[in-house]
Amino acid sequence: MKYVIFLGDGMADNPLAELGGKTPLMVAQKPGMDWIAREGCAGLFQTIAPDMMTGSATANLSVLGYDAKAIFHGTEGRGVLEAASLGIDLDKNDVALRVNLISVYDEKIRSHSAGHISNEEAHTLIQAAGEHFRSWPLRIYPGLSYRHVLILTGGEFRLESFPPHDYVGTPWRDLAIRPAESSSPAGKETADLLNRFVKESQKFLENHPINVRRRDLGKQPANLLWPWAPGKKPEMQTIEERFGVKGAAITAVDLIKGLAIYAGMKPINVAGATGLYDTNYEGKADAAIAALEEVDFVYIHVEATDEAGHEKNLQLKIRCIEYLDRRLIQRVIEGVRKKGWDCVFAVLPDHTTPIAIGNHGREPVPVAIRFPHLTGDAVERYDEESVKSGSLGLMTGSQFINAFFQKK
Repeated sequence: MKYVIFLGDGMADNPLAELGGKTPLMVAQKPGMDWIAREGCAGLFQTIAPDMMTGSATANLSVLGYDAKAIFHGTEGRGVLEAASLGIDLDKNDVALRVNLISVYDEKIRSHSAGHISNEEAHTLIQAAGEHFRSWPLRIYPGLSYRHVLILTGGEFRLESFPPHDYVGTPWRDLAIRPAESSSPAGKETADLLNRFVKESQKFLENHPINVRRRDLGKQPANLLWPWAPGKKPEMQTIEERFGVKGAAITAVDLIKGLAIYAGMKPINVAGATGLYDTNYEGKADAAIAALEEVDFVYIHVEATDEAGHEKNLQLKIRCIEYLDRRLIQRVIEGVRKKGWDCVFAVLPDHTTPIAIGNHGREPVPVAIRFPHLTGDAVERYDEESVKSGSLGLMTGSQFINAFFQKK
């Protein structure tokens, strides 16, 4: 048996007046997703517990049936996963954080991605940052575009930090990192260090030649380094240990690559995979078919819908849903048919990213699972409303992944 999960990051939404009370999933042309729902079973999945942050680390861990709260001790923790994707070997005392290159204007966060800065420009700035902070007890590692990793040697990881994509338009100085209630006495010292790091980063980034050129071209400057989502190295059972299947993950996002590494799945890089609407959908689909020759399970993650949600770009989000369906999902389904494999297909988002707010939400997300040789339920379409009548009901915890692998 083969298994494929199609994960459209942030794909789900709320009803919108401009769509006549419908959601992007309701109006998008997506015959592949609808086929999975029509031939399979559907329902809702509460991927984010009420007391957890609405982050992609928490949500994707939940999709794979891991307890993010237990793994990260109540923090969002994605910095640790992104460190793993970059091949960073963490000491047990290291604290890893995600660090964004962001754009601020008039003392407010203007963009969580510095206008989706290019890899080349970002790497130049991160290299400069590494030199500037050489004497500080920290290390900075370049990732992709605006996404990078900060490692503290020692310190407290139980901190309250603020994902920049959730605070666009907010004065950045109002979002200082602070110790969490469960923090050790070292929490204040660690928080103070990180807040000094942010303020110092502005001094050398503001007029860096890269940013001078970006302003001249009418682009947003990457004029602040923004650390968030601290954590320490987790211990996790692998997917193979839990379900007896060998797995692989296909994504352009370091967070998901790191999750795959800790879950014992092989991360597969695809040329032209960008994490944006222009990602290589066909390349991801073909890589999935090739991977299924060697593994049992492929987790295909597409970030584009989430980025469109953060930009509050309704038409782009609809287009990205249709690209995901036409150029990736249908291509994989057809490829599996040609191979003659029996395959379980599932489609879902990790969380909502409502266009109206541009931030992650914690509403339950729509799920559809198609099992070969099994009769589905009466759901005909894949969207937030249709799946409510599905036989899977409202799932929590590890119920989705257990249903997907048909484990009790």
